[in-house]
Amino acid sequence: MADSTPTIRAGIVGSGFAARFHLEAMRKVYGINVEITGIYSPTPENRRRFAEDNGLTPCAELSELIEQSDIIHLCTPPSTHEEIGVEVLNRDKYVIIEKPFTGFFGTGAEGFSGDTFERRTGLEQAMQSVKNLLAAEADSKAKICYAENWVYAPGIQKEREIVEKTGAQIIWMHGEEAHSGSHSPFYGIWSHSGGGSIMGKAVHPLGAVLYLKQVEGMAAHGKPIRPASVSARVHAVTRSSSYKDLGFIKKGYTDIEDFGALHIVFEDGMFADVFASELVLGGVHNWIEITANNHRTVVNINPNDSMKTFNPRGSQFDDVYVVEKIETKEGWSNISPDEDWYTGYQSEIQDFYECAATGKTPQCGSVLAADTILTVYSAYCSAAEQGKEVKIPNLD
Repeated sequence: MADSTPTIRAGIVGSGFAARFHLEAMRKVYGINVEITGIYSPTPENRRRFAEDNGLTPCAELSELIEQSDIIHLCTPPSTHEEIGVEVLNRDKYVIIEKPFTGFFGTGAEGFSGDTFERRTGLEQAMQSVKNLLAAEADSKAKICYAENWVYAPGIQKEREIVEKTGAQIIWMHGEEAHSGSHSPFYGIWSHSGGGSIMGKAVHPLGAVLYLKQVEGMAAHGKPIRPASVSARVHAVTRSSSYKDLGFIKKGYTDIEDFGALHIVFEDGMFADVFASELVLGGVHNWIEITANNHRTVVNINPNDSMKTFNPRGSQFDDVYVVEKIETKEGWSNISPDEDWYTGYQSEIQDFYECAATGKTPQCGSVLAADTILTVYSAYCSAAEQGKEVKIPNLD
């Protein structure tokens, strides 16, 4: 009997951290044959090294990789997402766009600073980038898969089931992503990252709260409940002259904030509060709490206490992965037995491949991606006006 299992040809664009965990998840997809066509990076040495380390074929040209693939994993800096994403969609290929979706990365002028540009201009430019990607998707036979792993975390998916099956109304949500700072050499520079904590951290809990209100709206009315307005404040603590540095928290950011707080109001008048920070010791702190009219849920993504380990001597665990961003392996740790699954990466990639094989719409697609970015840059406008409420554009 002939094998009826579908085969999806996949290409990876990028050769850094995101490309590595995407590759690990691709190799665990079930029910679909994943044929990895190759990897492309604009830097030949990075391309060669990643290909050799992982047994892949390096592609010298991006167009070659796209042509050979059915789905492209876009694991490059967000400043490249629009250009490459549009090219992939124009060839009717699915594109998995790692977060952040897109944004505003400066004017290209010498001396550009994330501290001084006009925030309304940033919102307008980010909105145009979002429009360009959505227009390419509308004209394509393929779809955008937005890689927001929080949406696929098992706790968030269980909450989705509760909301759908009980007809819950979500009244208030609050959540946070925080740790002691990114060590990427590009993260602290606005022209590379498109922002600081709000762009790099808040998008995770923000994506989750936007998703759950979409779920509620679809279950109750067949239409997602969208974000209507946002108020925000930001701080650049480690760049402050009064900050006392003891060496534990990452510093050295050029022109971004290292703390952000957002208050989002939805179309139905309900609301959510989201916090993002580079100032928290003790590993990644990822959580969300949902208060509904018929239940209350707390989702602890990190730390997850399913496994605790006490290690009296840190060096014993030199070759043992404990959990992301932990400062020390000595003492008690909430060690993660399967961090990729708890944080949603595996289920995320599984959904995207099922969509590519069947043509269905991903749970985390372009609408959520667009709402996230428009909320982020509206929040930056609010912060520049000392927390004034700002209406979030609705591209519909």
